[in-house]
Amino acid sequence: MELFDKQESTNRKVSDLKPLADRMRPRTLDEFVGQDKIVGPQAPLRKAIEQDKVSSCIFWGPPGTGKTTLAELIAKSTRGQFVPFSAVTSGIKEVKEILVKSANYYQLSGRRTYVFIDEIHRFNKAQQDAFLPYVEKGEVVLIGATTENPSFEVNSALLSRMRVYILERLGDGHLVSILDTAIHDTERGFGKRGLTFEGNARSAMVEAADGDARRLLTLLEATAAFIGDRTTIETADIAAVQQKTLTLYDKDGEEHYNIISALHKTIRGGDPDASLYWLARMLDGGEDAMYIIRRLVRFATEDIGLADPYALTLCINARDAYHFLGSPEGDLAIAEAVVYMACAPKSNSLYGAFGQAMKDAREKGSLPVPHSIRNAPTSLMKAVGYGKGYQYAHEFDSAITSEEYFPKELEGMRYYQPTDRGREGKLADYLKAWHDKRAELKAKKSKTE
Repeated sequence: MELFDKQESTNRKVSDLKPLADRMRPRTLDEFVGQDKIVGPQAPLRKAIEQDKVSSCIFWGPPGTGKTTLAELIAKSTRGQFVPFSAVTSGIKEVKEILVKSANYYQLSGRRTYVFIDEIHRFNKAQQDAFLPYVEKGEVVLIGATTENPSFEVNSALLSRMRVYILERLGDGHLVSILDTAIHDTERGFGKRGLTFEGNARSAMVEAADGDARRLLTLLEATAAFIGDRTTIETADIAAVQQKTLTLYDKDGEEHYNIISALHKTIRGGDPDASLYWLARMLDGGEDAMYIIRRLVRFATEDIGLADPYALTLCINARDAYHFLGSPEGDLAIAEAVVYMACAPKSNSLYGAFGQAMKDAREKGSLPVPHSIRNAPTSLMKAVGYGKGYQYAHEFDSAITSEEYFPKELEGMRYYQPTDRGREGKLADYLKAWHDKRAELKAKKSKTE
């Protein structure tokens, strides 16, 4: 007796009312396309499936990479029960009830139930605690699917007991294979219609799918409906159905941080073309332009600094231009700042110097200001030595004195070590002359004392 009722459909064909993406789901592991690193012939998960030793795991990857399908195939291949849930529509109470029934079923039959939780990250970490006892006992195989980094979204106690498998974005070759199968399959696909592609239409459809098999099959189905009785799919048909590619970009998810990191590191590496691409990805995905500009301002001070101080000015100008023009015209001002900074000389000397100064300020306490450089607006302050012996720089040659500006405990400290790149090279020359002159003046002063 089965714990969960199944509807048999062996005596009839799959209903044409079912979406193409569901009809074309792989029926065996051999039909599964992509993800060779985890389900290829010698991959660890493939071996575990073949030996019926699959343990609780998490599938992490972009949409349309096969997370749900793979979970179904695991259950089918090991003759287990497959029970899917969505963390969006199902409550934790409902899932716990199934977990209890599944554990009882295992004790009675020796067969395991694969409880599949789509978007497991939607359950908060306290709710995820409910899964722990079942995962630990191994009576139930919990398979979670998520598009978000499980390191941040899954309870650490649960994560430590589950293996994480990373599913990668499908390549164009994988998508072409899936597309051709759907075109030629006479039972589940469009084989009976004899559909063909004109010119670059196949490539256009694959490109529009953006690594997502579900999106690819949905677009194919919509295009087939759009062309009616025609059998040739043209590029214009795809454009008409698609209207606009939905770029994979989640402003609140991991991809947000991945892409801003890519932009930052590409500018730092000095590649203006790749920098423009990542900027375009963010803007096309709907990112707040002011967020990008704030990150660029940070870059100008952190990675360019005094090697080219104009970079900061250009970023502020880009902010003002965007406020004045809005999008899309204002986007060009941001692009101008990005290209300029990618090509500008780089230096993080100021960033490192300020960081060390902040460290000393926090760790060394309230070191007293040297008396000679204290302000002395009252007679009492003057009487106790405030301002005594102060050397007014403008009265000295080259405006350089032997004055010590640090607290005694930090005398001689040098935080700022300029590079020889860009305008910072001139600062390096100045500071060398400044330190040499001061050393000379201090030596003379010590002889006269």
